[in-house]
Amino acid sequence: MNAKEPIILLIDGQCNLCHGITRFVIKRDPEAKFRFASLQSELGQRLLQAGGLSKDSLDTVVMIEHGSRYSIKSTAALRLCRKLGGFWPLLYGGIVFPRFIRDRVYDFIASRRYRWFGRQDSCLMPTENIRSRFLEDSWGSKG
Repeated sequence: MNAKEPIILLIDGQCNLCHGITRFVIKRDPEAKFRFASLQSELGQRLLQAGGLSKDSLDTVVMIEHGSRYSIKSTAALRLCRKLGGFWPLLYGGIVFPRFIRDRVYDFIASRRYRWFGRQDSCLMPTENIRSRFLEDSWGSKG
């Protein structure tokens, strides 16, 4: 594996919470370790399929490391925190809780994300200065 290989985050391209998380990660990732793609995009759908996940898995964040290590839901969120700078890696300590408990909390938030944070009719269009952080064919199409 190439040590510089990016970590891919697949997110719901229509979810305002997910857009906020994307901006949050970019701001705290000066080394540009992370790349992003919409779950709804053709690329996102191909990556879901490659990881053995349902093409309908739009209610989770997917983190892909080393090109083949897929994490979803609370595990992906905690692994993401572990990769950020500052005090965020401390949140990875939550991994000690059983996954079924962590994922219930994750699912509770995910099932209400549109109601609480809203949604877009189409996927986020990144600004010119962060466009390089997004993978080809992943943004701009109707999600």
